[in-house]
Amino acid sequence: MSIPGPEHEGGEGRATIVLRPRAVRVAAYSSAAIVMAGMIGGALLITSFQWGGRLGLIGAGVLVVLFCHLEASVKVTARPEMLEVRNLLRTRSLDWAEVIGISFPMGDPWAHLDLADGSTLPLHAIQRYDGRRAIDAAHLLQRLMRERGEASEV
Repeated sequence: MSIPGPEHEGGEGRATIVLRPRAVRVAAYSSAAIVMAGMIGGALLITSFQWGGRLGLIGAGVLVVLFCHLEASVKVTARPEMLEVRNLLRTRSLDWAEVIGISFPMGDPWAHLDLADGSTLPLHAIQRYDGRRAIDAAHLLQRLMRERGEASEV
């Protein structure tokens, strides 16, 4: 997980921590560059295409690049007062009291948050492909849950 230096908000002294996947970001942006280069090359080199076909190839490449960017932009932001989870298509903000645990189910590509309402929320930002970094990020998030969750306020 890409864990930049803590950003302090307001002067509260409690850090905001951002967790991002590494392997998926590299794969997504590399794939986007390769696909876009192929689409541009095809639009330039396939002489039997009219302008509409060439623009269609470029448009398809742009759509693939946008999808790859969405996949690479997943993150978990742990603020002092809340947890924000940005997955592929949806961002969800949770109070720390809503989060009761984190699990890394065997065979699943990413970790899951266990929520107080009995549901789970996948964390696309903590991916098994990152190996030890993903486990460290899950442990960090678990520690933050204990520190910032409902138990710390009692």
